[in-house]
Amino acid sequence: MLTVLDWLKTPTAAPETRTLKVMRMAILVLSMMVVVSVAAIDPLRAAIGIGAGAVVAGLLLILAALVPVYLLIKTRADDAHLSALLAETDQ
Repeated sequence: MLTVLDWLKTPTAAPETRTLKVMRMAILVLSMMVVVSVAAIDPLRAAIGIGAGAVVAGLLLILAALVPVYLLIKTRADDAHLSALLAETDQ
């Protein structure tokens, strides 16, 4: 059985498409926005009131939706790329 540690140590093989790069960068930017908004929750609450918590929750929800989609697309691309390489070496 493949563990998470094994999966993390396995190199990704497929070249990164433009879509995957945009998704990866969006995940990084959203993650930084979560960190900044949590660190600055008091000034954010002073500026927009009770909606500050909704901002953080919204960012987390977007991340929760985007990360699994990215992982699914990236895993499929890697599997297809590795299968193609294996098919070439079998010939």
